[in-house]
Amino acid sequence: MAMRRRWKIALAVGLLLALVIAGTVYIKKRQAGVTAVQAGTVGKQSLASIVTASGEVRPLNYVNIGSQSFGKIVEISVKEGDRVRRGQVLLRMEAVQPAADVEGTRALVQSNEAAVDMAEAGLKSAQAELQRSRADFQSASLNWERAQGLMEDKLISQQEFDTRKATYESAKAAVEAAQARLTQSQAELTRSKSNVNQTRANLTRASDVLQKTIYTSPIDGVVTNLPVHVGEQMVPGIQNSPGSFLMTVADMSAVTAEVKVDETDVINVQLGQPAEVTIDAFPDKTFKGTVTEIGSTALVRSTGRSTVELTTGTQEAKDFKVVITLTEPPGTIRPGLSSTARITTATREGVIAVPIQALTIRKKSDIEAAEKQARGEKVAEASSVTAATPNPKDKQELQGVFVIREGKAHFVEVKTGITGVTDIEITEGLKEGDKIVTGSYKVLRELRHLAPVREEKPGEGQGAGPR
Repeated sequence: MAMRRRWKIALAVGLLLALVIAGTVYIKKRQAGVTAVQAGTVGKQSLASIVTASGEVRPLNYVNIGSQSFGKIVEISVKEGDRVRRGQVLLRMEAVQPAADVEGTRALVQSNEAAVDMAEAGLKSAQAELQRSRADFQSASLNWERAQGLMEDKLISQQEFDTRKATYESAKAAVEAAQARLTQSQAELTRSKSNVNQTRANLTRASDVLQKTIYTSPIDGVVTNLPVHVGEQMVPGIQNSPGSFLMTVADMSAVTAEVKVDETDVINVQLGQPAEVTIDAFPDKTFKGTVTEIGSTALVRSTGRSTVELTTGTQEAKDFKVVITLTEPPGTIRPGLSSTARITTATREGVIAVPIQALTIRKKSDIEAAEKQARGEKVAEASSVTAATPNPKDKQELQGVFVIREGKAHFVEVKTGITGVTDIEITEGLKEGDKIVTGSYKVLRELRHLAPVREEKPGEGQGAGPR
């Protein structure tokens, strides 16, 4: 009995093992020629098209202050990081010679003004002398006229007649001399006034030179760069050579992130678009901002130079400057900090979207050949004549995704909209609930239209290396 029982158990185990082997063989045969794919269901979601660019933090308004005169720095009234007000004294330079020039010119102005006063007094004296001479001339003229009548009537002597005539001629000459002195006094007054104007202009110039030894803040802001020290010798700019750099004052109340956007993305960037800016110095914070400026000139990526400065064309990659004004910049922010901006160029709510990797390209001729083969039609092979004169239709490429229907991958042509971070909008070709092939990359690259597929089980394919 014990022997018969062991024999029955062995027979049952053998039958069970045979069934497992047969099932495995059956499953393997059914799966032969069937491609395991990663699949997903098409749904609606919200998409945002993002352009990412890197750059640095810059104040919206800043002033680089350079030397305007020769001289040595004798006083620096601020230090780097100080907040300053417009008009506040920042730095003083040696001013011995400019101050002496101002004092000397001011004294010369006073001297010339006194000369004007003297010329005006002389003019008044000449005018009075002219009036007196004219009165004497009028009296002498009347005496001369009466003398001529009396002489005709023989009522006066020849001596009296000659005396009156001489008096008349003397008075006439006195008037002419007084008129000449008046003209001379007027010219002297004019010359004195011109000298005053000239010396006043010289005083203005000397005062300006003296004023340029005192540097004040042109704006309200923060001293962000102060590379000079007391005792250093400064020189002004000459022609195309810039002068000595003194300091930078920046208005940090309005801060921007100046980034460089790739030429392929800048066409989607517009003024007023929202952006998120991350600053390396504040790794755990994201700052809101708005696009306020878009450059119109391309910059060569390797050198940063504008293409309009180049004498020859270049095939190098190019960027465009985009300025993003931060809404609430932190108080401790500093110019020059590295930043990264994510500009939202478009948004869509509740649209059909698929993973970007699900989108693929296939030739139209390959799709048509697969459909003919599925219908049992013979697919003609390309002859030497056809190869010599290829049909443009054979090269036509379609953009689409593979939709799983009844265990087969159907290539469906689609039209796309905006591209998000990981998904892309589908405007035509798919509907919500469609099951599509999403991977792997190797499978999508080789998958054919109407090929049998099955959904890959969790964990299947792991350890097989990258696809």
